[in-house]
Amino acid sequence: MNKAELIARTKGFSLRILKLVDQLPRTTSGRAIGSQLVRSGTSVGANYRAACRSRSRAEFAAKLGIVAEEADETIYWLELILDGNVLPELKIGDLLREADELTAIFTAGRRTSSRNQTSNTKLQT
Repeated sequence: MNKAELIARTKGFSLRILKLVDQLPRTTSGRAIGSQLVRSGTSVGANYRAACRSRSRAEFAAKLGIVAEEADETIYWLELILDGNVLPELKIGDLLREADELTAIFTAGRRTSSRNQTSNTKLQT
């Protein structure tokens, strides 16, 4: 998957998160979870775009780490919705799988980028 496809995928993910949050009940817990979910779910795409504009490999690796953390946090909030029976699994299952895939993609990307940075540093000494 290339950069443009991943930018589009994370933007689509953010839009799906926004639609899901609109379906949450207007209860104290629904609003609290929804607020956190909007923050973490939409920051995946925003931070990936920022990572693509990084000035160095070190900055890129650091920003990918943030993206992976936000995607993982999104999984947490989705699991709370599911485990708390706030919404049925039918409405959350695909989004939860997508969050899991994005977490794996960005975690692997961060590791690879960090490894490449370390290898380059060793070569320069």
